[in-house]
Amino acid sequence: MAGRKLHCITNEDIEAIVEFIRKVAENTGCKGFSVGMSGGLDSAVTTKLCADAVGAENILNIFMPSVFTPPADYILTKDLCRKWGTDYKVIDVQPAINTFTGMLFSNIEAPLEKGNITARCRMIILYNRAKKMDYLVAGTSNRSENMMGYFTKFGDGASDVMPIIGLYKTQVRQAAELIGVPKEIISKVPSAGLWEGQTDEEEMGITYRDLDIVLNGIAFGLTDEEICADVDIGGQKVSEVREQVERMKHKRLPPIHPKTNFNDP
Repeated sequence: MAGRKLHCITNEDIEAIVEFIRKVAENTGCKGFSVGMSGGLDSAVTTKLCADAVGAENILNIFMPSVFTPPADYILTKDLCRKWGTDYKVIDVQPAINTFTGMLFSNIEAPLEKGNITARCRMIILYNRAKKMDYLVAGTSNRSENMMGYFTKFGDGASDVMPIIGLYKTQVRQAAELIGVPKEIISKVPSAGLWEGQTDEEEMGITYRDLDIVLNGIAFGLTDEEICADVDIGGQKVSEVREQVERMKHKRLPPIHPKTNFNDP
């Protein structure tokens, strides 16, 4: 069946994304892009694609550490931006996180809520700096995260343009190989870094490799039984992923509103 196997990313695919970003810049008149640099795969790939499209001198990378950010990421992000020639800024987001968490639910242990606040504080910073420089915010979300709803509304899910939103995580890794992302980043365990010890795959309960096969099957209308023939994780897990995709549909849609026609021409 067409589409049953995941598409392998090619140089032509990379060129198409770079051209898309270039056209966005031309059509909007923006001078460049602001990208949150975490030291992870998605932000590295997004940065390189944007730099190839409009020039590294027109990319602002902002590293926004919290108390849970590994010390090695400070060096990793700085070295990567220096290697590619992008502008690199460090803004400690923890004071803002502390203020909001203290104001909203003092003394309550709530990792998920804190994670959402962290993501939204980071997006405030990205938009603030982008506005000052006449830049657009380039989001780093991929298709796997988007389908699973594995993002924060108005946090990492907010942006002006999403260059890799059409790529599953395994395809983002393929793209990284093609555009020269350092091996150290490609092999890094995926984590949003929102609380200590957090990893994407542990939180979702499935590896990205298996998840992407399931999501691709869902996208192409395969049944759970057909998907199970392609991935050895059992029908119950496939069903759980399908339910999660459906349950998170609201996060992928514009705000819900009533249909009206009395103001239409």
